[in-house]
Amino acid sequence: MNWVVNNLGLIGELTAIHLRQSVIALVIGFAFSVPLGWVAWRYRLVRSGVITITGLLYTIPSLALLIIVPAATGWYSFTSEANLIVALTIYAIAILVRSVADGLDSVDPGVRQASTAMGFGSFRRFWAVEFPLAGPVILAGLRVTAASTVALATVGILVGITNLGYLFTNGSQRRIIPEVLAGVVAVVVLALVVDALLLLLGRLLMPWTRRVTTSRKRFRALQAAGARA
Repeated sequence: MNWVVNNLGLIGELTAIHLRQSVIALVIGFAFSVPLGWVAWRYRLVRSGVITITGLLYTIPSLALLIIVPAATGWYSFTSEANLIVALTIYAIAILVRSVADGLDSVDPGVRQASTAMGFGSFRRFWAVEFPLAGPVILAGLRVTAASTVALATVGILVGITNLGYLFTNGSQRRIIPEVLAGVVAVVVLALVVDALLLLLGRLLMPWTRRVTTSRKRFRALQAAGARA
């Protein structure tokens, strides 16, 4: 406990770095996944191919990916933060593409027909109707991706990219167990905080989901009351 108290500044600094790396990867991954997921949903002939190929990206070992990508492209060094962000973005895309496609699949075809009858073009219909209604499914995938991204980011320390993973390796090498435990707790707390923020953002951007949840709870309460009667 004394080690944690004496090194709160270090833990806070590493947490901020870790959060930045994770958020950047999530945002970029989401931006790429939306059009890819739309293609997979819109064109059935390529759906299985797009989802399978992007899904297979998640099977690449993280350490291997951190070495292969900079070696193949030559755009940056192994130890640069960009290397980790690119790797995390690839893993985010691997999860989110299917979530976007599944979310668009969940939209009621009748709603699409109604919006088309009201004069909505395909572009406007997607952003004003389909994408918002697919939001709950996409948000669920984004929350899973966020937790995965925060956890995977720690691997960056193995190639010299500083973040909360530093507490694991440094604590192990120096046999300081509180340092290792502090790293574990910090990663878990950070993942929970990011998840809570995404959930809050989802409620702010999709207020209708709260009304649906409330209506379901009332319906179930009425059913339970009727059963007791």
